[in-house]
Amino acid sequence: MAQNINPSVQSQSGTIKQNDDSKKISSDSHAVTKRLHKELMSLMMSPDKSISAFPDGENLFSWIGTIMGPKDSVYETLKFRLSLQFSSSYPYTAPVVKFITPCFHPNVDTKGNICLDILKDKWSALYDVRTILLSIQALLGVPNVDSPLNTIAAEKWQKQDEYKKHVLEMFKEESN
Repeated sequence: MAQNINPSVQSQSGTIKQNDDSKKISSDSHAVTKRLHKELMSLMMSPDKSISAFPDGENLFSWIGTIMGPKDSVYETLKFRLSLQFSSSYPYTAPVVKFITPCFHPNVDTKGNICLDILKDKWSALYDVRTILLSIQALLGVPNVDSPLNTIAAEKWQKQDEYKKHVLEMFKEESN
């Protein structure tokens, strides 16, 4: 049995659906932008000067963060730069965070990738940029040598004098 369908009504409903989808993407992007602005303000007002992060130029979805090495660690006097890349699904997905400054560490590979559970399977939408930076800062002082990305660093970690020498040499090479 044939049905009479008005083709203009059909295409109008298709257009409406398409517009609904683009409105959803636009509102998602707006929500992420609003969240990132709020986090930026929170970081700027924070009294903690051992961490910071700002958008990289005009792109609010790409930030440069800095962390000071934690006190009483081989990294204590060092300052590290990191890149943070946010997707349009942030905060429901973790940003991609990498070291820009070379970092010799058991949980950081030679390309700056970081092995940290809160950036992977333990991510929560409750976390923010401040939480991420503080967690990475803490990881510097207390690495997980049982699950290393950099096996050489994990092996050297046991001999802190030798380890510190390697860290400082690597950092010195980068600053030249």
